[in-house]
Amino acid sequence: MKAKRKRHDGAFKAKVGLEALKGIKTISQIAQEYDVHPVQVSHWKNQLMERLPEVFGAPAQNLVDESQVAKLHEKIGQLTVEVDFLKKKCKQLGL
Repeated sequence: MKAKRKRHDGAFKAKVGLEALKGIKTISQIAQEYDVHPVQVSHWKNQLMERLPEVFGAPAQNLVDESQVAKLHEKIGQLTVEVDFLKKKCKQLGL
């Protein structure tokens, strides 16, 4: 029976990769401390180094779809009119 692979979240990978990037401990020491393979530590370190320029690069593109925003504003307006109408009718009926 094969052992199931460990799945590490992004925060863990970043922590290990950053520690390797600092260079205070050797890759082997870090790998032993966090119970991961040294090659994996090196891989996370390299990924971190490759992606660091993105952190200080151009701002993220605007992910808001203007047509979707317009539709949502339209829906808000429609719902506001309906609520006002229902409030008025409830008052007229004494509810």
